[in-house]
Parts: sequence; structure tokens; C-alpha cells
Amino acid sequence: MVVAVLVVFVVLFPFGNDIYTMIAEPIRAQLPEGSQMIATQVASPFLTPFKLALVAAVFLAMPYLLYQLWAFVAPGLYTHEKRLAVPLLTSSIVLFYLGMAFAYFVVFPLVFRFFTSVTPEGVAQMPDIAFYLEFVLKLFFAFGIAFEIPIATILLVAIGATTPEALGRKRPYVIVGVFIAGMLLTPPDVISQTLLAIPMWLLYEAGIFFSRFFQRRAEAGAAGGAPAPDPGQGGGGGLPVTGSGGGAGSSAGFRSTSDPEPEVGRDIDGGDMYEPGRYRPMTAAEMEAELDAIEAEEAAADARDEHDAPYVPGPASADALEALIRQANALRLDGQVAPARALLYRVLEDGDDDQRRVARNILADLDQL
Repeated sequence: MVVAVLVVFVVLFPFGNDIYTMIAEPIRAQLPEGSQMIATQVASPFLTPFKLALVAAVFLAMPYLLYQLWAFVAPGLYTHEKRLAVPLLTSSIVLFYLGMAFAYFVVFPLVFRFFTSVTPEGVAQMPDIAFYLEFVLKLFFAFGIAFEIPIATILLVAIGATTPEALGRKRPYVIVGVFIAGMLLTPPDVISQTLLAIPMWLLYEAGIFFSRFFQRRAEAGAAGGAPAPDPGQGGGGGLPVTGSGGGAGSSAGFRSTSDPEPEVGRDIDGGDMYEPGRYRPMTAAEMEAELDAIEAEEAAADARDEHDAPYVPGPASADALEALIRQANALRLDGQVAPARALLYRVLEDGDDDQRRVARNILADLDQL
């Protein structure tokens, strides 16, 4: 990332004066006839274009910088999170550039026209180039960040932190808040504060509007549920995962003993075993251990019925807990939320870290049913 910024800077630095002339055009167009910009410090004619070229290099390299950050974060995301993050990342870059363009083409002419009109009589307006650059960079950054409001709103709805209806009810507070933010992020004048606050409010409304589509998609996915696996998958050697009571109830865990062992942390179809609604298929040895554990539980239940003695279940084995996870997932696919929760709570109590993580993912899916 540092090398990318340096490469762009080396390309832009020879054109630093030309870039500054372009950036200064909005205020130069509003200066009274005979006025010009000045440099009050000895090194300003060199340092100001240098600083501008460096900042411009960061802004131009921003897509590549964000790509590097995305490449670092992406391996830790679920598949559905990646599908959501890519369009939001692209949109955030576009909105940031749109915010800068709005500041340059709309805000700057209005602000500098206002400043020129209120200059006291007898005062010659000759802006310092260093102070002017600091002023415009602050506005560029403020408007670029402000235009990210729709992305923040959509993300809050997508992760379930709020709803479009709740955001709509907070509209009066948001309107007050954006004017306060405009006061803090812009120079101390009413024009720039208002020109930042109104777009922020409109972008907030746009975020509420588009977040409804993400909410409907999430609700549709929760209502439809995950597609049931093919019971015939794995051929004649497939072993079923048992359902409630130790019977062969669910076909959600068929896996042929002749199939190759899945990669650690990966499902047999290449998916992430820790994604919500997914789980790791058992190997043949694990299935045999599970069947032994089920037979032991059935024998204990028969003995309890025979002697009418109270039965207190002991700590479940790892294989038994794997069976509970699969049984809970099968119940989730059938829409039986309460029994599935009961099984998952036992996994959360007795399971290891990986089993608890899978159980929490399935519980998160159940919360959407």
C-alpha cells in the first residue's frame, strides 16, 4: 500500500503546481479584480504543491488500498458476507469520490462567493496558499465521509443491529445530528454547514430506502430456508445421521464411506463448515462412534424404564454432540424451532469451541425464522 501511494506520488509531483491551480480555481474565480493568492511562508511555494500531490496520491490510490484491506479481511468472512461486502466496498469508493466532486463543483463556488461578498470594505482579500489548501482538504474529507452514510445505514440493517422502520422513527434526531456534524466538520460558516447537513440527511433517507431491499432479501432467505440435501448423495454406502430418539430421522448428513476425506474446516461440497446452516459431514469412523454412543444411550434408557430409576445424563461425547448438531439442523430445515434450540443449548453447554461456534451459527439462523 505504501509503495502504491509512492508510485502515484512520483507520477503526480511534477504536476503539483498544475493540480494546485485546478484546486484553487473556485476561489480565484471569486476574487476581486486585481487580487491574487499569496504565500506568507518561505517554503510554502514548494511544500504546498508537495502536500497536495501526496494527498492526491492517497485519494487516487484509494481503490487499490481498499482492495488490499479487503484481501486481508476476506478469508475470515462467510460466503454471504463476501457477497454483501463487494458491492458495498465498490459503492463506498464511488460515494467518496462523489462527495469530493460535490464539494468542488457545488460547495466551493457558493462558499467562496459568500466569503467574497461579506469582505469588509477596505480589506484586500488575498488568501494564503497553505491555508487555502488546508481549508479545501478539510471540506473534501468531510463531504467524502458524509457521502458514506447510505453504506453505514445499509450495514446496520444487514447485520441486524436495527431496522429501516427504527431508523425512520429516529429521523428528527438525525436531522439535528447532521447539522451538528456539519458544524464540526466544516469551517465556521453557515453556508458550508448547511450544504453538508442537507446532503447528509438526504443520504440518510437514501440509506433507509435501499436497506429495505436487503431486509426483504434476508427475510425471504429465512422464510425459504436452506435447500435440503439430496438423500441419495453419496451412493449406496451412505450412512444417515440419526434423528430424534436415536432413529434414522434426517437425511441431512449422508456421506459415502468411499468418498475422500473432506479438507479440515471445509464441507464435502467445498463450503465453509462454520457458515450458518452448514456443518461438517462425519467420517466413517466418526459415524461408527456415534452409532455406538446412540446404542449406549438406548441401553441406558431401557435400563431406566426397567428399574424406574431416575436417569441423569452424563457429559455428552464429542461424537454425540456432533449428532445433536446434525439433528438440530434437520429440525431447523423442518421449521421445528423449539426442539432445535433445545439441542443446540446442550451443545453450547458441553461442546468444544468449534461445536459451540457451529451451534451459535445455527441459532442465528433460527432467530430469523
